[in-house]
Amino acid sequence: MPSAPKVTIFHNPQCGTSRNVLALIRNAGIEPDIIEYLKTPPTREELQELIAQMGVPVLDVVRQKEAVYQELGLDGQGDDALLDAMLAHPVLINRPIVVTPLATRLCRPSEAVLDILPLPQRGAFSKEDGEQVINERGERVAGR
Repeated sequence: MPSAPKVTIFHNPQCGTSRNVLALIRNAGIEPDIIEYLKTPPTREELQELIAQMGVPVLDVVRQKEAVYQELGLDGQGDDALLDAMLAHPVLINRPIVVTPLATRLCRPSEAVLDILPLPQRGAFSKEDGEQVINERGERVAGR
């Protein structure tokens, strides 16, 4: 039997979106490498590589609603200052970031992970709030 494809999630277990994404990955029969980035933050090089793979501006990966973002006066700062802040305060890194053989993506909303999973969903799935995302046939619910 072939091994499951390598999937990595930069995860915060306190975040409902991150928990839902992890559950969707597992619903596809994949046990990912889980990096709790608040405990084990990426290096500057790793963070830059993730951002480059996603093809998004650095600012898109910053949690601008975190209090520390305002406290540090990060509005209007350049990429280097934002990277420095995320490395010094990992809570500023938006989550969850998922790396699969197909792509790297910031998976917000959680069902965004479905576009980059290399295996299909194996059964029904509802988010923690009860919203159904996958039906009993493993198919996306309309509008998801």
